[in-house]
Amino acid sequence: MADSKSRALALIPSVVEPDGSELAAELASEPGLADVVTLQRRRATEVAAGDEHSFFVDTLAEYQWARDVAGLATSTLDRLVRPVVELCEYYGLVPWRLTPRQVDRYFADPGKRGRSTVRQKMNLIDGYFAFLEQRYAGEIARRFGVAVESPIDRFNRPRHRGDFGLRVPPSQRALRAFFAAWRAALPQARKPAVACRDYVMAKLAYLSGVRAGELCAVRIGEVHWEAGQWGRFLVNGKGSGGSGPRQREAYLFAEGRELLWWYVEEIRGLFGDDPEDLVAPLWPSERLPAAVAALNVPTSGLAVVPATFRRALKTAAHQHLPGPVRDLYPHLLRHACATHNYERGMSLWEVQKLLGHGRPTTTVRYLATAHADPERASLESAARAAQRLIVDKGSLR
Repeated sequence: MADSKSRALALIPSVVEPDGSELAAELASEPGLADVVTLQRRRATEVAAGDEHSFFVDTLAEYQWARDVAGLATSTLDRLVRPVVELCEYYGLVPWRLTPRQVDRYFADPGKRGRSTVRQKMNLIDGYFAFLEQRYAGEIARRFGVAVESPIDRFNRPRHRGDFGLRVPPSQRALRAFFAAWRAALPQARKPAVACRDYVMAKLAYLSGVRAGELCAVRIGEVHWEAGQWGRFLVNGKGSGGSGPRQREAYLFAEGRELLWWYVEEIRGLFGDDPEDLVAPLWPSERLPAAVAALNVPTSGLAVVPATFRRALKTAAHQHLPGPVRDLYPHLLRHACATHNYERGMSLWEVQKLLGHGRPTTTVRYLATAHADPERASLESAARAAQRLIVDKGSLR
């Protein structure tokens, strides 16, 4: 953190008078008068631009410290102040001198990005200004004569209307046909081992509902075949509220266990690294770093990156996916997992557990296209109630 004097001395900027000798004589004649003169003439003193910038840097560091104490992850702390610095560097101003009009002009032209990205940046800027208003509004007003007010007002504040409503996944029939056609084409692939890896990753992403980044990071030792009925594997979820990755169990189910077992037994050993190493990636890249490959010894390879997985899935969808949905990507498989399991009778709580969500309201967004039949559900619930009456002899509990 840049040091703009100590925190105690930073409250009282130095006073520079045109005639320094007269002021020095006046202060020397009466001890203690220096503080009084400084306090009385502070508002009339012009603060240097460098001092104002240093104070801004101090607030950035202290904001990150405060959020660190609140328990946010390190990766989240790094992203907290980036939009603030980006905006201030563009205009060459400290944040408390920004106006709503400047924010509007920046995000409407040079800073224009995707809707969700702009919303995230503006929310981070608004959060930083809430910190300034709470802790430093008085000090900034005394030192610089500026009232701290967030440039994100009720007119330009983004509204989250939901990013999930238009994500329409393929139907269950279309995905069954897609995976069947893809598997039939694996023997003719130019790189059979890589093609099999991509196929198993896609099928497992659909069955378990894990994200692309979570799936690519799985290690061989993180697959627990004995857990549950069909085995499970550990993934590092993204967490919620900026808390950072949280480890959770992902489910294989019977179909996923059979498929993953085939991959580990028949395909995994075809890659150039050591398949017996428990810390080796479950989904290795086909390439090793040149320095490692030159050693010609078994070693842990590099995991395939999500971008490579996305490209392979997109190419396979264009070749084998029937129906109106032509563009397939990993997160759409996650939506398909939630929607299809819910349509097959899995409860909302179970779908939430499957996806690793902390709140059911998040899970509901994934079910925007699920086909619901309240009349059929009413008949089925009445049938279950009647069955309980018969079995429990009149007790509805």
